[in-house]
Amino acid sequence: MNKVKIISLLVLDQDAAIEFYTKKLGFRLLEDKPFGESRWVTIGLPNQKDLTLALELVTAAEDKALVGKQAGSHAFLGLDTSDCLADYRRMKSLGVKFLGEPQSGPWGTGVQLEDLYGNKLFLSQEP
Repeated sequence: MNKVKIISLLVLDQDAAIEFYTKKLGFRLLEDKPFGESRWVTIGLPNQKDLTLALELVTAAEDKALVGKQAGSHAFLGLDTSDCLADYRRMKSLGVKFLGEPQSGPWGTGVQLEDLYGNKLFLSQEP
């Protein structure tokens, strides 16, 4: 094996997830095409070409129960930034829910946020 290439994110509405991740968090839409009876939708960060998120539409009740809880109480994704405070302010102005304010420590500056389903993401800037 060489690397992780795709991470699946369970969603209830692919269009709503595309809107949130692209318009509010700054991801870009990579693919959106028919895939059998559903759609294959992937998003990624503009400066990271080798890792994508597949927005997986769930329909079964047992899968729907997992939406927003993919990492339990932990962060599902860690997002690296060069300016945590600027990204925090920009996203907050767009209605992104944050679980506090950015905190600084020896590890850098970071803050937790939630996506449209309640998955926790950690935005961080290295010192």
